[in-house]
Amino acid sequence: MADLLIRGGTVVDGTGAPGFLADVRMRGDTIAEIGRNLPHQGERIFDAKGCYVTPGFIEAHTHYDGTMWWQPDLDPMPGYGVTTTIMGNCGFSVAPVHEDPAVRMEMVKIFSFFEDIPSEPFVSAVAWDWRTWSAYKESLSKKVKVSANIASFVGHIALRLAVMGLQAWDRAATPDEIARMCALLEDALGAGALGLSSNLHDHDGDDRPVPSLLADDAEFKALITVLDRFPGTSLQVIVDTFMRKTGPAEVDRISRLCQGHTVRVQWLGVPTLQFQKDIQGPMIEQHERFKSEGRDFWTGFTHVSPTYTLSVNRSLIFAQSNDYAWHEVVLADTEAAKIALLRDPEWRARARHSWDHDAWRHSPMAQPQNLYLLNSDNGVGPVKLSVAEYAEGLGLHASDAMAEWLIHNGLQSTVHLAPFDIDEEMVVRLLKDPYTVGNISDAGAHGQMLCGGGENMRLFTHYVQQTGALTIEEAVHVQTGKLANHFSLNDRGEIKVGKRADITVFHLDEIKHREMKKVFDVPDGNGGNIWRWTRDPAPVRLTLVNGTPTFDDGKFTKAFPGQLIGPVVQEFA
Repeated sequence: MADLLIRGGTVVDGTGAPGFLADVRMRGDTIAEIGRNLPHQGERIFDAKGCYVTPGFIEAHTHYDGTMWWQPDLDPMPGYGVTTTIMGNCGFSVAPVHEDPAVRMEMVKIFSFFEDIPSEPFVSAVAWDWRTWSAYKESLSKKVKVSANIASFVGHIALRLAVMGLQAWDRAATPDEIARMCALLEDALGAGALGLSSNLHDHDGDDRPVPSLLADDAEFKALITVLDRFPGTSLQVIVDTFMRKTGPAEVDRISRLCQGHTVRVQWLGVPTLQFQKDIQGPMIEQHERFKSEGRDFWTGFTHVSPTYTLSVNRSLIFAQSNDYAWHEVVLADTEAAKIALLRDPEWRARARHSWDHDAWRHSPMAQPQNLYLLNSDNGVGPVKLSVAEYAEGLGLHASDAMAEWLIHNGLQSTVHLAPFDIDEEMVVRLLKDPYTVGNISDAGAHGQMLCGGGENMRLFTHYVQQTGALTIEEAVHVQTGKLANHFSLNDRGEIKVGKRADITVFHLDEIKHREMKKVFDVPDGNGGNIWRWTRDPAPVRLTLVNGTPTFDDGKFTKAFPGQLIGPVVQEFA
């Protein structure tokens, strides 16, 4: 890295305070000086006139745990000013792992199903030369160089599988197993993990509750007690606000189990979509109650509607919509087997029944008018019309029509759900709330749905420029200083002397919320590549990670200065 002087920009320091004109000097990986008209001392000068100079952006919820091993540039993050990504979310992490390779494969299958991450590179590209989280950290530090800093939770599901093996799917843990989980968690927290993430939401493709849903109160209480011994760590829990909508009850359970402990909790979270209105009221009441009681409980939320893409090759959408007939096509091993199912009259009858009677009423199958035929693999088409319109033209049930379209357009084709209607008023309320975790995405996962990468720009393009709901200072704060404080990353997240030189420079009139584009760069395990969605750069003018440019002059610099970071409690406290 080289020293750098950023001149003439408006510094928005990440605290929410008003911006001010100033120069910012970096020496190595540290912010050394902030002030007007700083003298040149031989370093590179970066002209930021007309631009905002801000802390680097933090992606608060990603799944790069495996992806970073074969995509270390974390595309498209450098062009969006991202300097830190948070991983190990939703109870999913790649450490610790069981010594039995078959059990280890369960974690791969979980990532592959729930996050739509191909299993082939997960097996071939990830080293898997660890058992504990501390050994994982050591391997990662030696073998993976990435474009942004990474910080990670240890996953509750990974803990259960590492201790209980395949029985983690079937039962509560014994006291001895709980003690072993606690020892593994203590190892992880001592090595710098952010905390523990758990999952009280998901069922797999066979409708099995994920292992963490089988954890009893004794198990949770023991793990929370371990967290309490490590200041700066936190508990993250995702609850069901989409399918069975058990979220309010599970949040009350976690609240009860955390009584008497000084553990920070991030629960996901207060819903922001219109179809979730039935539980939004009770959950915002829970959030307000926690604040009034002085609890250190933060709700996570999304400022964009989830992206749903239906694929018969790799997709959790059918199973998580309770449509297990269409999920049979996803599970079929070969293209010929998938085609045979799609043509089979008996399967079609079951699929129609499942579509009409089994699938959740807020799922894509209940909204064929909002399912769009956009991505044809062979170009046969038609495209740019809804499944409902296509079905009407053929005189078929929507399920049959989608099957026909996939047969004619190729099984690599995908069907896209229009965004859910979002509750803008609630989003803005949560963006401004001091006890919320925003800028949540699933970046690094769902590559054929495009989840997350670049959605942070909407905080500027929509909420600052289009609606005026946020000031530039607020839009910066919610993805910098506020998140650094929540995750105890107290050595970064603000433009302040002595803090890490994670910095973004951008011109508000140049950045855009870019459309998705298809690239073929995901290893298929057989020497070839499969496709994923990404975006062109926003672009920001400059992204600095630990003082090193990762995006400069309109392009990725091919630098990989990211580090595995964790809570910093004493320094800058």
